[in-house]
Amino acid sequence: MLSLSPSMQAKLDRRATTFCQCWRVSRHDATVMGFTDHDRDLTFNGVTFRANTGLSASQIESSVGFAPGTGEAAGALSDDSLTEADLLNGIYDGASVETWLVDWTDVADRALLDVATIGEVRRGEKAFAAELRSSAHLFDQQQGRAFQRNCSADLGDARCGFNVMAPGFSTTGVVAAFAGGVIDIDLAQNFDSGFFAGGGLTFTSGATEGARFTLKSHRQEDLRASVTLWTPPGSAIIAGDAVLMTAGCDKSPTTCRIKFGNIVNFRGFPHMPGNDRVIAYPSSLAPAMDGGSFFR
Repeated sequence: MLSLSPSMQAKLDRRATTFCQCWRVSRHDATVMGFTDHDRDLTFNGVTFRANTGLSASQIESSVGFAPGTGEAAGALSDDSLTEADLLNGIYDGASVETWLVDWTDVADRALLDVATIGEVRRGEKAFAAELRSSAHLFDQQQGRAFQRNCSADLGDARCGFNVMAPGFSTTGVVAAFAGGVIDIDLAQNFDSGFFAGGGLTFTSGATEGARFTLKSHRQEDLRASVTLWTPPGSAIIAGDAVLMTAGCDKSPTTCRIKFGNIVNFRGFPHMPGNDRVIAYPSSLAPAMDGGSFFR
């Protein structure tokens, strides 16, 4: 239950109030920004909440139980800190958003209404809308291991344990050209075509600096690589932009064993019976189905 100070409760009980909403956005890169729907900037908790940003938020809907509450923050791309490129490049994905009810005549009278996480971001020509998910959405996350053939870990994470920055599995490069969705890159090392498919491409300079993308395809001739991305970049890519590329993994046991030598950390069940085994019926011509291993 929301706890309010006596002075704030008294102000809320008036027929005319002096309250506005403020939003504190904390991104994963440690950047903290503040926005308000008031007509002048407000400052508290070491953050300046900027006015005239064209930002507004809908009511957060919640219900009894574990169903996640949802709301929406919408606005125009009018503030210098809110750029279309950052939204498209996923800089705000998973960011934390605190919603405050603040008395603009005395910011000491304020109450934290909700803490949400930015989910899906939709962009229009000159505006955006970001889904706000309540903390209950964490209950929808998978817990424990999934019973599946391929690996459930992501290459390089704590469960995988592989160092994607190890020699031979990552390289730097410089963009040579970008046309038709294909990026030509001059790499520092030569790799087989397809080695980086499914891997990561991080821009280390240029207008897209800091943005990371997943590689859709990779073809290589000598030191010249031609790659495509699953999602288009939010800023211009020009010749001379520096990049970092890391190897891709298709999560199969063969790739884990041969390409990475990391089969001991494989997080899948490659020997699980497939649908053909599930729907099979006894036959004198088929292997014995006695509950034993099919790979003995």
